[in-house]
Parts: sequence; structure tokens; C-alpha cells
Amino acid sequence: MAQGTAVTTAARIDELIRRARAATGLDDFGGDSWREGLEVLVGSAEAEARFTPTGEEAFYAGLLQPLVNRLRIEDWFARHPEIDEQEVHVELLGVGFPRTGSTALSHLLAEDQAVRSLRTWESASPCPPPGVSPEDDEARLAAARTTVGMKEHVAPRLRSMLPQSATGPNEDHDLMALEFKAQHFLVSARIPTYAEWFLQCDMEPTYRYERRVLKLLEWRCPPTCWRLKSPTHSLFLEAYEKVFPEARFVMTHRDVAKVLPSVTDLYCTFLQGGNEGVDPIEVGRLNMHQWGLAIDRAMAFRAAGRDDRFYDIGFSAFQADPIGEIRKLYSWLGQELTDDTVARMEAWRRNNPRDKYGSHEYDGAEFGLDEPALQARFGAYRQRFGPLLG
Repeated sequence: MAQGTAVTTAARIDELIRRARAATGLDDFGGDSWREGLEVLVGSAEAEARFTPTGEEAFYAGLLQPLVNRLRIEDWFARHPEIDEQEVHVELLGVGFPRTGSTALSHLLAEDQAVRSLRTWESASPCPPPGVSPEDDEARLAAARTTVGMKEHVAPRLRSMLPQSATGPNEDHDLMALEFKAQHFLVSARIPTYAEWFLQCDMEPTYRYERRVLKLLEWRCPPTCWRLKSPTHSLFLEAYEKVFPEARFVMTHRDVAKVLPSVTDLYCTFLQGGNEGVDPIEVGRLNMHQWGLAIDRAMAFRAAGRDDRFYDIGFSAFQADPIGEIRKLYSWLGQELTDDTVARMEAWRRNNPRDKYGSHEYDGAEFGLDEPALQARFGAYRQRFGPLLG
């Protein structure tokens, strides 16, 4: 990194820290394990991103919020040390490729009132802890509704790609972002240095801080048994196991010829909202590399004596009979699927049918993702899970 860029990076970080402290009147970030990720992220953006003016503003606003959230989280723990006594149990973690039906599955599983999901409105702004102030909870709900609406306005195609709601479950990117180790930064800017660093970073501190935040979120808003989901965790299952040794996994599957073009198109859609000169081929290579490594690591993790901790669901089977697949998942978990929960799941499915906002159309050739390349990279995955990929 050039010296001039380093100075700019340091100045950016100092300004973000100053603004976060000014916005909260607080000073304690709870250690400095977050600093390395922020330094790599800002340095990569300063040197490599191609922002529009509004894109640059949005990117750095997105880095300010995790700092603000950390200050507020640590303040709540300082004033209420009993929060740290909370027991956190992650019953189930959704992993595997994105664009495999995992988001719809997470929404359906979140309809079970006996377990806890991470809701969009609380993941973006965990403080005050949910359940402490109805007025604050409602204000954050309103803010989350506005954010979801703005995303759909800026990129209308997103509605056909992802079911979204302020009250629905969300992937835990916002919690990983508290350590600035989150894959979702890759959809906000061209940051290849950060993308490569992220694949090799130590995620154990990130997951330890995530457990800390889950304690805060469940403190006044039980239950304490969680079901979480993010394909990103497929990259770091060994670190995840160290922090959440109780977790079992549901892995969703779909053929890579459908998955990789779809997720690359999603990345491009996000990037085009705030960046100039987005190169679909470059984004295709990024996703081939990231998700290829994720699947390699997940398969190796399973092969090392952990296969019995995974439940597999194929995309076509889930689309044809989602409740049937969920019944089998509950049987594997040893949990009761009540009639009330089934009714809630069926209601969600009726209100959110596939292609509710149109079908998601894409062409793999646009991203350089042709069949020979996919077969060369994912042949082992196809061979291992072939029956589930139809």
C-alpha cells in the first residue's frame, strides 16, 4: 500500500472513530480486535474502489454504523453486567451456497415461536436491547422498513431475488461487521485486497463477539435458542465450532449452473447502485473464487467426522414441498413441529410465493461462468451431492 494511501486510510479511520464517539457520547469499543478488519477494508476501498459520489458516502456511512453499535453494546454491558450471564444456544445454522432457497427456508423456520431468529430491525441496530423500550423498538422497526423500501427503490430487481422484510429473519452480516469481517462488504465496493484478506482472516474473535451480541438481544426478548443462517459461515466452520460447539447445520443445495450466475447477478445489482465501471466478468471470478473455497472448506469440515451434524435439503424438493422438507428437518432435530407453527409457515408461504415480484432472469455467459469452468471447479461437489442438485 502506498504511503499516501496509508495516510488517507488512517485519516478516514480516525474520522470514523471521532464521529462514532460524537454520535454516542461514548468511548469504549470493547477492545480493538475490530481494528485490523477496518484498516484492511478502508485501505482497499481507498486504493481500489470506483465509487460514485453517493456510493462513497453510503460506503463510509456503512462503516460508521458498526462503530456506533459497538459503543452502545459495550455501554449496555457496562451498565448491566448481568447480561453476560445469559446462555446462548445456537440450535441450527444454515450454510451452503447462496441462492439455494435458504432465505425462504429461514423465513419459514422463523415462524416457530419456540426459537429465536435474528430479525432485520434488531441486527442493524441492537441497542437498546429489544424488549427494553417499546418506543425504541417501534422506531427501529420503522427505520428498517424505510431501509428495505429504499433498497427496493434503488434496485427494483432485488424484490425478485430476495424476500425481505423489517420483521423477518436476517443473515448475521451486521453482527460480523462489528469486527469488520463480513462478506457483505463485497457487494458495496470493488475491494479485491479486502476480499482476499477476508478468506484467510481469523474469524474466532468475530464469532465470540457475535455470541456477546446474541446475549444482549435475548436478554429481555427470549427464547434463548437460536436458528441463524448465512452462507458466509461455510468458509469458517472450524472457527464457528470453537465458539458455538452445540450448533448443527442445515445445508441447502442447488446446481452451481443456477447458483453462481444468480449470486453474481445479485452482486452486480448491488454494486451498480454506487460504483462506476462494474465489470461482470470480474464479479464472476470473485464469486467463483469465494464460493469455490467455501464449498471446499465445508466439504472438508463434514468429512472430518462431522457429517452427522448436517441435514441436507435440495432446492427442487424444497420448492415442491417446503413443509414436507421442514417436517423431516424437525424429525432430524428431534423437535416438535406444532400445528400452529405449520399454519404460520403456510401463511408465510401463501403471502410470499416464489416469483411474487417476477422471476429472476440471468445469463451465466455475461459473467464468464460457462459450463466447463463450473465443472472444473465444482465437479467434486456435484459428484458428492448430485441427487440433491436437480
